[in-house]
Amino acid sequence: MAQEIELKFIVENDSVDALKNHLHQLTGEHHEPVQLLNIYYETQDLWLRRHDMGLRIRGVDGRYEMTMKIAGRVVGGLHQRPEYNIEIDQPALDLARFPAEVWPEGQLPVGLQESASPLFSTDFWREKWLVNEGKSRIEIALDRGEVKAGEFQEPICELELELLEGHADDVLKLARKLVTQSGLRQGSLSKAARGYHLAQGNAPRTLKPLEIMRVAPKSSIEQGFEASLELALSQWQYHEELWVRGVKGAKAEVLAAMALVRHSLTLFGGIVPRKASAHLRDLLTQTETLMASDVSAETAVYSPQTATAKLALTEFLVTRGWRTFLDAKAQAKIADNFKRFADIQLSRHAAELKTIFAHPLGDQYGDQLIRLARNVDSMLLLSGAYDGPAARAWLENWQGLLYAIKTRQHIEIEHFRNEAISQEPFWLHSGKR
Repeated sequence: MAQEIELKFIVENDSVDALKNHLHQLTGEHHEPVQLLNIYYETQDLWLRRHDMGLRIRGVDGRYEMTMKIAGRVVGGLHQRPEYNIEIDQPALDLARFPAEVWPEGQLPVGLQESASPLFSTDFWREKWLVNEGKSRIEIALDRGEVKAGEFQEPICELELELLEGHADDVLKLARKLVTQSGLRQGSLSKAARGYHLAQGNAPRTLKPLEIMRVAPKSSIEQGFEASLELALSQWQYHEELWVRGVKGAKAEVLAAMALVRHSLTLFGGIVPRKASAHLRDLLTQTETLMASDVSAETAVYSPQTATAKLALTEFLVTRGWRTFLDAKAQAKIADNFKRFADIQLSRHAAELKTIFAHPLGDQYGDQLIRLARNVDSMLLLSGAYDGPAARAWLENWQGLLYAIKTRQHIEIEHFRNEAISQEPFWLHSGKR
């Protein structure tokens, strides 16, 4: 088994030549393009997908390799997941050759060999550069081709930085050098994810509203902090992809996701000091300024400003860049229970909202829109440790009020205001439970 650590970028097609020239200047270890044909397998009931497993056979120069990737961690475009590679004599599955540890129950599931069949393919040319960065050896691969599933296909134009030996930090360090060039955007959609989407009919991608953030039981405050930033980054990348594809409203969601990054930093600001995120916030400001101007989606998302900001957030998460700024007292606090932290914060936000909206505001509701939106975001980040339906029902009234104010529906405003301020809290230690 190998631990795959790689960082993925989507490359703007018109920037390929400039990127290649830049890579040639970085290193003299260059390998000419070779063609790779990959066939991805799945069962009719998507058993592999449901278990976060990816199965493919890759062919190159008459040689074949069977690969299984299993669940790992993806932050931004940085993938860290176990990978099992088996050389095979012909392009046919032989699942019994994978070690038992690959399988969820410790053994090859009965019938999986027979039920797995080709679902989609990727056919591309890979050009490689090998770079020494810090104490690490890193492979840079430029892939150009297409992913196909039935009648549907999409172009592939991607750059992958894969750690061959050394430390993940050096992958990020090398990436910082690359994103000073235009034409790169950090992408979380893998070739396999795009292939599955095509295979399932290539349905139009739609906006994804922010949902209640789920956290594992007994999570620490630090884990809650990480989860909130990962959620914001996920929303950013998802809607950035839609913006480039021309989906209406996607730009507003990108900006909302970036605002959520800032809001997460503020929400946990009593523990994580502002100086820990000063550089990140400066980069966000530069990117927000660019996106607020009248530029195209392509100009905005492939700009060095956007790429640098998103990479800085990824690095902040992967390296837990806040830890060096925590004194002993803050270290103890951040290790405390997230649910207890959420209880206190939910009570504060609820009290603030009830004070603001205790009485009808007439024509002044619009003045409170930003504060209401900020509080709703906070409650979405804090409510995940509780019963889902109860939390959703409580939040829906505040979200309804937010929407009614935005759309200036005066009757609905008063309806949701009355419902919101009169509802009982769903969390513990609220003074009413």
